[in-house]
Amino acid sequence: MTRARITIASVEGELLEGGIAYVKVNDFGARTTRELRDTLRDLMRSDPAGLVLDLRGNPGGFLSTAIDVTSQFLPRGTLVMREEFGDGREVQYEAERGGLATEIPLVVLIDEGSASASEIVAGAIQDNQRGVLVGVTSYGKGSVQNWHELRGENGAIRVTVARWYTPNGRSIHALGIAPDVAVALSEADHAAGVDPQLDEALRQIQAIAATAIPAGASRLAEGG
Repeated sequence: MTRARITIASVEGELLEGGIAYVKVNDFGARTTRELRDTLRDLMRSDPAGLVLDLRGNPGGFLSTAIDVTSQFLPRGTLVMREEFGDGREVQYEAERGGLATEIPLVVLIDEGSASASEIVAGAIQDNQRGVLVGVTSYGKGSVQNWHELRGENGAIRVTVARWYTPNGRSIHALGIAPDVAVALSEADHAAGVDPQLDEALRQIQAIAATAIPAGASRLAEGG
């Protein structure tokens, strides 16, 4: 066996049958924002009918990356999350400018492995009614932690410094985020190579796209 360095992409994307874009975010690391923007640029060139954002099994990562990722799907200035510290201070985070997929029909896949930064993204999408959440209830990590190295020790500790809340003020700690459409994925599904959660996401995209008003349609109707 030959040893080698294996780099796992933080973001993967493809265009599915029916012209629906699919983006899988595996973590929220240092490369995620750049990889997500590159992936979205490529997919949006095909003018997809909708987009599925897959956050299943994503354990989270950097808070700043969570804000960057959410900003790709929400208009600038939209509230993403609230952070509350022990002394009563509150910090609010808003979507930044330059989002590449702020209007396309959107469905987000979550499961029990979606935690922390994944839940920040999912909570912001849900509270702002930007898209539909499909899957099962997420992990439920609503705390903010800092990493401190121990002097003279070969170790470190994580210290909880704050709690975070969704735009509507929900605490998801130990509760998780419940999907809008609950769909389980069983071991039998895995074994059979089927994905009922993704299938439902595609159905939701088609339903949203079917009811969407084409750009300029209202103005055309008013003008006769």
